[in-house]
Amino acid sequence: MQAGLKNESLLDRNVYICKLENQKSLNSCKVHCLIVINKRGNLSTDFAMFSIFSRCSKFLLLISPQQIKCSMGKIIALANQKGGVGKTTTTINLAASLATLEKKVLVVDADPQANASSGLGVDLKEVECSIYECIINNEDAREAIYTTDIEGLDVMPSHIDLVGAEIEMLNLPNREKVLKKILEPMKAEYDFILIDCSPSLGLITVNALTAADAVLIPVQCEYFALEGISKLLNTIKIIKSKLNPELEIEGFLLTMFDSRLRLANQIYDEVKKHFQELVFKTVVQRNVKLSEAPSHGLPVILYDADSTGSKNHLALAQEIIKRNSK
Repeated sequence: MQAGLKNESLLDRNVYICKLENQKSLNSCKVHCLIVINKRGNLSTDFAMFSIFSRCSKFLLLISPQQIKCSMGKIIALANQKGGVGKTTTTINLAASLATLEKKVLVVDADPQANASSGLGVDLKEVECSIYECIINNEDAREAIYTTDIEGLDVMPSHIDLVGAEIEMLNLPNREKVLKKILEPMKAEYDFILIDCSPSLGLITVNALTAADAVLIPVQCEYFALEGISKLLNTIKIIKSKLNPELEIEGFLLTMFDSRLRLANQIYDEVKKHFQELVFKTVVQRNVKLSEAPSHGLPVILYDADSTGSKNHLALAQEIIKRNSK
């Protein structure tokens, strides 16, 4: 929004005022946040001298777009068109671990099977508003958010009707960016938004990758899991060039790892050789408790906090927090 300024010199320099709002009180003084940017997207030099302006016990703070971006949550899509590699298990338990580490987390279940929803204790029969209604009927996203047993962890459940959503979306304008429009306002309310994608590269998955800031790729320690990575990377490359230039790879996560198997170690070495620093140091090992927890509608950290699966996902959460705090 162009600033309504009387000073012509400021207008000539393409200065824009984006937002003016009351922020939380600071030492009992009201703080006003004024974001002023120029055409290059940087903090306007015209207002630099007033970066902290005090008058009548009120502070005027100028914040650059980069600072605003850093303060907003990060959307991470967990994607791999290969089924059974641990996307949903990772989504549930990573989200629970992040929330345990005092992060505000939202899980978006973009898989029609809705396993992430039921795995977090949501009774699908009682869900009145899901991600399907948000996409097709333009329902308010906040109406589709449900709390869980873990403080700070919310979930936007899925529905079996999401199977037909891709067909219904064909005639929608900007159909690849529908989910982005839904989730963008939520970034200011959460530290992390995790999207559990279906095992496909259909329109819903494309929407998830378009809405995401980064993609986390779970890789099962078996040969066939490696074959699908190249297709997924090609899809990510296309989306990055056409729809979401800022999309990054958060990392490759080795799942169902069994150190006793020579094949598992070979696959780990192969993935590490090709993707180097993009491979998480944390490896999710095969664990019975990880398989049992969903049947109780609980993440493994609530089902058995001392289990190997719980410790693995807690270590993964700490690694992601560390990566994103730089």
